[in-house]
Amino acid sequence: MIWYGGDYNPEQWPEEVWAEDTRLMQEAGVTMVSLGIFSWAMLEPREGEFEFGWLDRVMDGLHAAGVRVDLATATASPPPWLTHRYPEVLPVTKDGVRLSAGSRQQYCPSSPVYRRLAARLASRIAERYADHPALAMWHINNEYGCHVSHCYCETSADAFRAWLKARYGTVDALNTAWGTAFWSQRYSEFAEVQPPRAMPSFGNPGQLLDFDRFSSDQLIELYRAEAAIARAATPSIPVTTNFMGFFKGADYWAWAQEVDVVSDDSYPDPADPLSPMYAAMTRDLMRSLRHGKPWILMEQAPSAVNWRARNAPKAPGEMAAWSKQAVARGADGILFFQWRQSVAGAEKFHSGMLPHAGTDTRMWREITELGADLADLADVEGSRVDARVAIVFEWDSWRSLEQQAVPTRLSYVDHVFAWYSALFERNVLTDFVKADSDLSGYDTVIVPSLFCATSAALDNLSAYADGGGHLVVTFQTGIVDESMHITSGGYLGSLQAALGVRIEEFAPLAPPDLQKAGVGTPPTVALAGEFAGTGALWSEHVRVSDAAVLSVFASGALEGGAAITRRANAWYVATLPEGTLTGEVLDVVLASAGVATDPAGTVERVQRGRHHFSIDHGTQAVQVEVR
Repeated sequence: MIWYGGDYNPEQWPEEVWAEDTRLMQEAGVTMVSLGIFSWAMLEPREGEFEFGWLDRVMDGLHAAGVRVDLATATASPPPWLTHRYPEVLPVTKDGVRLSAGSRQQYCPSSPVYRRLAARLASRIAERYADHPALAMWHINNEYGCHVSHCYCETSADAFRAWLKARYGTVDALNTAWGTAFWSQRYSEFAEVQPPRAMPSFGNPGQLLDFDRFSSDQLIELYRAEAAIARAATPSIPVTTNFMGFFKGADYWAWAQEVDVVSDDSYPDPADPLSPMYAAMTRDLMRSLRHGKPWILMEQAPSAVNWRARNAPKAPGEMAAWSKQAVARGADGILFFQWRQSVAGAEKFHSGMLPHAGTDTRMWREITELGADLADLADVEGSRVDARVAIVFEWDSWRSLEQQAVPTRLSYVDHVFAWYSALFERNVLTDFVKADSDLSGYDTVIVPSLFCATSAALDNLSAYADGGGHLVVTFQTGIVDESMHITSGGYLGSLQAALGVRIEEFAPLAPPDLQKAGVGTPPTVALAGEFAGTGALWSEHVRVSDAAVLSVFASGALEGGAAITRRANAWYVATLPEGTLTGEVLDVVLASAGVATDPAGTVERVQRGRHHFSIDHGTQAVQVEVR
């Protein structure tokens, strides 16, 4: 069975509405709801005083209606009494501003007070509902780090120092890792180390990256504490927390090892024509985090959201298309935020499965139709998809590439998307992998801007190419190691031999925000040779030692210099090919690797188990071949 439903917030409504909710859930084919996510103030209205009667009645009503529950620990938003009594719980920005209550997620991840009170609430909920027949899954907190991924208060500073001591052991090892001989930054004891708060100039790169790692780990500690409580109460009930797609603040490779089921919140913009591709990329990441295991789309909008400058609605059929895209790419659950559209609060203009206008609406008809369609797909549950192509994605590269003191401003995810979208257009299913993972199951591996990489990771990629794998490596790969030191042996490290090139000097093209207002277009560089066209964002001086030059820079100071090279099955691309050129490169790579392509215009094709999904993202009628 494919789980179907959404966030249910009955505490926002009079109790007489609840019976109507369960009746309409049955009509829509709802099989699961997420419950209690923002209920702390209702469950514990005063410190130490708990009121579960209302939740008991909701749980019983859902069970009677045949609806299962993904029950939250309700710790995502501390109630007013908590932050009023314990203001030290409130998080602090890097500029020293202590954030106020009145929104959500207003807590410091390192706060011992928050941790103690959150654990107590989670324990009481777990004890009370462990044996409830409606319980199907535990939902720990909600969207960890969404608003506060980093806190810079003194409590966080103490926790950061403890984290560093555990990581490095000695202050001398810390000094070596951070390169503190530069700018007179050497520490004599851990007590001198602070979080990277607002500074006069560039922060220490190693300190910045370690604080990113520490901040993700602090959030994981919060999750682990509540997950342990839930697992102790109900060892057979799965535990999850909802991820947020490509979210920089939490390393989901590490997080995925902590959850029993990966779940994701996804809100692509209906007004953006690239959204189907970007949504697909997010689905593929979620599937990849636990090596192909099915996952759950925990949140999406039935139509419009409420936080963009322009909140466009989804077009007729678009909600179903994107939902089935998730199923095709490995999802065993399709849920929404939220069940009944709110009439008060900050998200009252966020669409709901049951909209303000009621059941005589296009939205409600589409919701019920989707429920019926998903019921017909019950046998897809648990099946997998088979990808022969992988893209390397690493959070450390994302964080380090986008620091300030780097050769130029680049967007890591945008660069990944440039290669992913060309694969999507060819209907080539793609996994995401870590650089040091087993790559032997893939015919082609693409490595976009793996800026920060261990020597072991570079060796693994080299071994893949030397073993006959088809490897595509792009600019800004292998530049620094895990301590943000320049890679030993020069840029690319051990990949130099596999690729047959080395990089002498960078020549980045100016990003668009540095162009004079209204003057020209973002700069590009002409490319000539087998792959002719233009490149954007980047150029560099590539010294070729043992590779064929397939394309050269045809203008500027690097005219005649190598831009795209190939050594056996290992490719190096020293710019971002524009227009169709990325696809032209991939056509040759994939054909050489024996990977079939299936360009189908606006039609997305995915095989999952015995089911073949064809999803049209266009606006014109198309003829689809039934397979």
